[in-house]
Amino acid sequence: MKDLSRVNEAIRQSIQVKQAVLEDASFVERIAQAADLIVASLKKGGKIHFCGNGGSAADAQHLAAELSGRFYYDRPPLNAEALHCNTSYLTAVGNDYGYEQVFARLLRGTGHAGDVLVGLSTSGNSKNILKAYELCKEMGITVVSLTGKTGGRMKELSDVLLNVPSEDTPRIQESHILIGHIVCELVEKELFPLEKA
Repeated sequence: MKDLSRVNEAIRQSIQVKQAVLEDASFVERIAQAADLIVASLKKGGKIHFCGNGGSAADAQHLAAELSGRFYYDRPPLNAEALHCNTSYLTAVGNDYGYEQVFARLLRGTGHAGDVLVGLSTSGNSKNILKAYELCKEMGITVVSLTGKTGGRMKELSDVLLNVPSEDTPRIQESHILIGHIVCELVEKELFPLEKA
């Protein structure tokens, strides 16, 4: 049976969350700040790491690919990668050290001072991301968080918090991709400005 009213309501809810982001001048400024931090890191030879779990892992991988591949136009690749893409590593470390360590352990091996870690979690309470954030403070890695409304425990460990004003997981994730795409566009345009005709 078709439930067109639910289709319409889901679209309306998604628009409402994005409208709330648009109308929050501080939030818009933090999106630009996140892009600036990524640009500054890349200009100094840094790496942009991404992490998340489940749907947020898919979004993290998606955004890393926008930077390391291309976004709007052809240009050199950028040093960006999601921390969960090697399943042999993930299952080995999860088995041997515990799932809470999967991001922190890889970050300890691949991260450097001046890098940026972008963590995605709708709750803001993912234990494996929190462990990675604690390591970031130790290593001098900047932390950008995309979360839901409260920011959860990730809020206190973030240099830039992009806490989408919703408690509905699908609506939060839809906004995470919007925000991530904006950041990728700003980074690409800043690092590789197109020649004006």
